[in-house]
Amino acid sequence: MQYTITAPSHLQHTAKLPASKSISNRALVIHALSGGNILPENLSNCDDTEVIIAALKDNPYEINIKAAGTAMRFMTAFLAVKDGEEHVLTGTERMKHRPIGILVDALRFLGADIDYVGEEGFPPLRIRGKQLEGGLLEVPGNISSQYISALLMIGPALHDGLTLRLTGDIISRPYIDLTLWTMREYGADAEWSDFETIEVRPKPYQERTYYIENDWSGASYWYEMVALSRDPEATVRLEGLMDGSKQGDSSLRYIFSLLGVKSQFASTQQGVPTTVTLRRSGRCVPRLEYDFVNSPDLAQTFVVTCALLNVPFHFRGLSTLKIKETDRIEALKTEMRRLGFVVRDVNDSELIWDGERCEPDMEHGIDTYEDHRMALAFAPAACQTGSLRINNPQVVTKSYPNYWDDLTSAAFTIQQS
Repeated sequence: MQYTITAPSHLQHTAKLPASKSISNRALVIHALSGGNILPENLSNCDDTEVIIAALKDNPYEINIKAAGTAMRFMTAFLAVKDGEEHVLTGTERMKHRPIGILVDALRFLGADIDYVGEEGFPPLRIRGKQLEGGLLEVPGNISSQYISALLMIGPALHDGLTLRLTGDIISRPYIDLTLWTMREYGADAEWSDFETIEVRPKPYQERTYYIENDWSGASYWYEMVALSRDPEATVRLEGLMDGSKQGDSSLRYIFSLLGVKSQFASTQQGVPTTVTLRRSGRCVPRLEYDFVNSPDLAQTFVVTCALLNVPFHFRGLSTLKIKETDRIEALKTEMRRLGFVVRDVNDSELIWDGERCEPDMEHGIDTYEDHRMALAFAPAACQTGSLRINNPQVVTKSYPNYWDDLTSAAFTIQQS
């Protein structure tokens, strides 16, 4: 399937964003560990969250989390502490080639009973749940924050709690903080005891009603549209976001302010969802350097935005992009060449564009590599190119199922072929 996206000449729209996938997935696992019956409100309807909901509701012997990396990491830890239960945890062919050995080794150190069904270090996994003692655990700080979050969330269920010491550089700290914040919302006693150590005491989670805010990652694509729109009066209103959000990707509002997009909150009351209005400021930096170590999922959005605004960039902190749904560094280099931009990488962790161009080749369309963020981030490029083809556009269901409907509501034209 292929969509041809044509941008409107005027951009005036109000969008209700999807609920936060990051918070939804954490809240669901914590809710299950609390033993409660009250599901969180405003859960995300994306694929990643749906597979967790189905696994917790149906509790099958074989749990297929499909392409949901977060679900694979979180459910591995969750099932390890489900005393008396046995499950096989599997996923798509790509998932079977995404490493999980670091998390399995950490859980085994705590006493978990986990075997590899196939290749050592990769899913599928056979997990026999049991009561784990807990205690002190050391893991590298530069691993995926999803491994760290998975370990933290089961901390209150461990007999002795968990002291998690992160060695070396710590990446994606805001995602770790988001996990700790969500845990505390459910009554956990969990906090940083120093710069590298987190203490989770064996205090059980408490059932409660819980409302999930909307997704700042999803907001990034609307910021991108405003930045790239040829309409100088472009205005987008985004509903259900919070000022002072714990979501790490909320940092995008500050980065986009450097690219000429200003944000106005209808309310700045903490913890209350509100509407954010995006408009052009008319001011844009001549070059952008930024370290995405704390928000790597924003990289694709800013690579596309900066190049199309003719803003050279140097982005660091991208090492985790190699092991996402696809190798996002190589995918970005390839697809940006189709748009006429020569992006290069350094040390598999940095992306640089110094203004070098090449002949565009957009006839084939933009490949999405089974990666939702490739489709989501490249579609707004139509605001500059006039129209753009996106291959396999259905991948957006992983995080933003209504994306194409929302673009149509904003007067984009979408033709299927």
